Formats: sequence, structure tokens, C-alpha cells
Amino acid sequence: EYLLLKTVQRETIREKEYEFKLTTAICRECGARLSVPGLMDRNAQERDIQYREAEDIIKIDEIRKLMEMPNVVCLTGNHELMALECLEFLMQEITEISIEKVDEKMLENLMIWQYNGSKSTIDEFRTLSREMQYEVIDFIKDFMIYEELTVNGKNYLLVHGGLGNYYPGKDIEEYSLKELIWDRAEYDIQYFEDTYVVTGHTPTQGIMGNPKPGYVYRENHHIAIDCGCNRRNGRLAAVCLDTGWEYYVEKS
Repeated sequence: EYLLLKTVQRETIREKEYEFKLTTAICRECGARLSVPGLMDRNAQERDIQYREAEDIIKIDEIRKLMEMPNVVCLTGNHELMALECLEFLMQEITEISIEKVDEKMLENLMIWQYNGSKSTIDEFRTLSREMQYEVIDFIKDFMIYEELTVNGKNYLLVHGGLGNYYPGKDIEEYSLKELIWDRAEYDIQYFEDTYVVTGHTPTQGIMGNPKPGYVYRENHHIAIDCGCNRRNGRLAAVCLDTGWEYYVEKS
């Protein structure tokens, strides 16, 4: 006989340490850990769910809620881009022709996405009807790469990641997807004289010299709004561009 207990296990993923509460089988008589059929799969699912929560990765049901909100405009982030590239591929019928199309780039995309918590997304996606699967993919395809706004006479550039390989005078159309979605903003540089750059992707806890880590960062015409809600000292944040007011949702 054995007991099933929750134990904390530390793992390093992409040079970042995480704590996962996983299920461990313990022998009642000797106290040794046991290998129980099905437990490895259960822990893989638990680890995936906890990782997604830690990294604030959006779920399929949350995407479906956004699809019903006409007042929401979404920007593409690195996780959405990975999901789009891989889900479209996984929807194909498995044939000799489709297998031949699996090149090194697609394998790399699938591996990176798996490393970033794809399992529960795929599991959720598979429960949808074929029609709804296409609707979800079409919805993600409509996400903006960036958005330029003028509010109360102030200019804003909204982008998920940053402006990789920035140099003065570089037009926004010259940036690659990687530079806008995967690269991180350089917060010690003021990109524009008359435009504020609003970014996510980089938790404000990781911005060097930030006097208020875990809160919206405003320096050098930057407005960084990723306040690391998955971290112990983090929270969910929003900024109203009409008023400049900041709004926070603390962890419950």
C-alpha cells in the first residue's frame, strides 16, 4: 500500500527556477518513494498547468472569452505566435505529404512551444469542434503585431516585446517579428522624443534600477506594464491612457 502526497520539487527551465507541487507515491511501510502506473503522466500534466500559471500563459477558454468581447484589441506575444504556428500544423491530416513538410524549423517550433507549456493548450484545443478550432486560429491571426495610438495629444506605440536591434531613425515597419515579439526593450534608452512605448514581456522586477519592482515602470518614455503577476511580489496591472492612472489586481 502507498500514500499519495504533494511534494515541492524545484526545476530549472530556461535558466529560471520554478517550484512545482507534484504528487509523490510513498510506501506506507518503509517510506520509500514508489513508481506508480499513470503517476508520471499525472505529474506531467500538473507541472504543465503550474508552469502556465507561473508564466501567465493564456488558456483556450480565455481566448474564447476574448472572442466574445468586441471592445478588446489583442496584441501578438511570443506565446500566441508559438501557438499559432504549431496549432495550424497539428490540425493537418497526417499523410506522407504532411510528414515531408516537417522541416527543422517546424520541429524547433514544436520543441520550443512544448518547453513553454504547450500540453494543456493542445489538450484544450482538441476538445473543441473542428469549426471552433478554425475560429480560434482565425481569431489569433487577427492579433495586431503593434498598435500606434494618439490619446489626449500624446503618441503611444504598443508592442509586446520591444524594439530589438534599435537604432535612431529605424522605421517600425523595418522591425522583424522576433524584434517586436521576442526581444526585450532597452529601458535605459529613450527610443522616441514624442512617443511613449508601452510594453509587456519583461517583468518590471527585472528592469535594472527600477525603484518599484512589481509596479508599472515609467522612465525614458517607456511604460512597462508586465508587473510579474506570477511572482511572489507581482500583480496584474493595467494603465488607462486617457488618464494615466494605474490599476492593479493583487493576488488573492
